Amino acid sequence: MTVKDFGITKDGIATKLYTLKNNNLEISVTDFGSTLVSIVVPDRNNKPTDIVLGYDDVSGYETDDGYYFGCNVGRCANRIARGHFVLNNTEYNLDINNGPNNLHSGLNPYSKRVWTVENQNDTSITFSLESPHMDQGFPGALKMYVTYELLEDGFKINYNATPDKDTIINMTNHSYFNLNGEGSGTVLNHSVKIYADSFTPADETSIPTGEIEAVKDTPMDFNNFKTIGQDINKDYIPLKYANGYDHNWITDPTDSKLHNIVDAVGDVSGIEMKISTNCPGVQMYTANF
Repeated sequence: MTVKDFGITKDGIATKLYTLKNNNLEISVTDFGSTLVSIVVPDRNNKPTDIVLGYDDVSGYETDDGYYFGCNVGRCANRIARGHFVLNNTEYNLDINNGPNNLHSGLNPYSKRVWTVENQNDTSITFSLESPHMDQGFPGALKMYVTYELLEDGFKINYNATPDKDTIINMTNHSYFNLNGEGSGTVLNHSVKIYADSFTPADETSIPTGEIEAVKDTPMDFNNFKTIGQDINKDYIPLKYANGYDHNWITDPTDSKLHNIVDAVGDVSGIEMKISTNCPGVQMYTANF
């Protein structure tokens, strides 16, 4: 592992960039937001290629206005309708920061905070963040851990937290992938396969309607490889509401093991990516806003 300075925050806190490397890939992460800054892998010509979008120093992430490049989003990723939920018969109200809804937990997200390095070695690093009771409006104090671990053929992000009372925890990483390399243009010619037969439609404000619809014979069907751009401009209400793809495909896991759910290929680089999960859904977002 190598460590270098990543800049000073506006509050005067020094941040670091940590780089882990093995024979197959190199990832760089920062303690600001426990953010994934880069993933470098060889393309079909063995050229090192950074396949996620990121900034050169902490100032970019501080001034980032709603893009969440590479951030670990929490305490609850995605939208909560009207910024309101009920848990154990108690009502909770959150910041409204995306139309009429709460997005990625509001105005003081985990992605804008400096995390603590708990453990580090040549193949993994663990960040932690203390989140007190009613932080962002959510009940329960907790300590969130995020671990990046290099594997022989990829890497893993692990989330772990134990709250002191019932709460909502729904963490995710918000990296933007371009398998042809950062700065190479759009991903419309990337080929994608999603192993899912249904998805959850959303309304005009990107809140799920509660319905489940089959993907067959719709632009949402990625059961066979197709380019992202093939159907993205079709006259189809879910695409119009989201200005493209920003939807949840239902993975329907049968056990707690990790299962391959998404395959993607860069048309120029030949770089292939596989995503595995044991969660009930996978979200594909094509940066529509």
